[in-house]
Amino acid sequence: MTDRRMTKRFSSFAELTKPRITSFILMSAAIGFMFGSRLAPAWNWFALLNMLAGTGLLASGTAALNQWYENEGDALMRRTRGRPIPTGRVSTREGLWFGVALSVLGFADLCLGVNVLTGFLGLFTLVTYLFIYTPLKRRSPVSTTIGAIPGAMPPLIGYAAASGRLNFEAGILYAILFLWQFPHFYAIAWMYREDYARAGIRMLPVVEPDGDSTGRRILLFSLALVPMSLAPAFFSMAGNVYLYGALVLGALVVVAGFRAATQHSILRARQVLLASVVYLPLLYGLLVIDGKGV
Repeated sequence: MTDRRMTKRFSSFAELTKPRITSFILMSAAIGFMFGSRLAPAWNWFALLNMLAGTGLLASGTAALNQWYENEGDALMRRTRGRPIPTGRVSTREGLWFGVALSVLGFADLCLGVNVLTGFLGLFTLVTYLFIYTPLKRRSPVSTTIGAIPGAMPPLIGYAAASGRLNFEAGILYAILFLWQFPHFYAIAWMYREDYARAGIRMLPVVEPDGDSTGRRILLFSLALVPMSLAPAFFSMAGNVYLYGALVLGALVVVAGFRAATQHSILRARQVLLASVVYLPLLYGLLVIDGKGV
């Protein structure tokens, strides 16, 4: 095998891990670890590195297994038909075993390199995402709500890795990420509703194509996100810089959500998507700058 071909093969397998999404997952897990460290006698770099490695492996394995499971539907959608399995760059068999291997390694690393609680939180994330959320996507739009449950797990994984337990602080971080997902994914669903319909995926804009319910939920969850995002400032997790910064960021998401609720267009949905993508890392940045997690 030539060097060029090996590079292409490596790139194809790397693409299966969805590196951009995995980086968001690791960012959320790191925030959880930062706050969980308040309950630990000292900052544990070994636990942090193993948590990031194990979570990254498990998230990458879950992404690969998801693409293995959905490869026929992916081939029907314009936004996904270029993925490694539909194009044949990676066979379905290779995708399956690659995902299994990464997931097993990730689970083992979390259990052995961190603690058993962290490992089983990671396993819960994989099981609910692959075996409940993924098949449900073809049955009901409630899959978006179900998918938000494993989607918000990374802060809990990080918190448990640092402290060995979960508490209301971990719950606040979980709730912020849980609510954030709805404007984000409803916007994606609206933008690609024709693709989802072609693949038989029953997202809300496919089932109710007029856009009213989708826009309304984008706005409602954007509004719900604002008070929840302020909770760290009222529970001694962050200071006033975070408080005012979170208010500004929340207002931007709400404005984008209001526009999407009143004007059902791809442009407005894309603005919600952009606002949500900018919102999360900036909010986490405020928690790092003004948080009391160390």
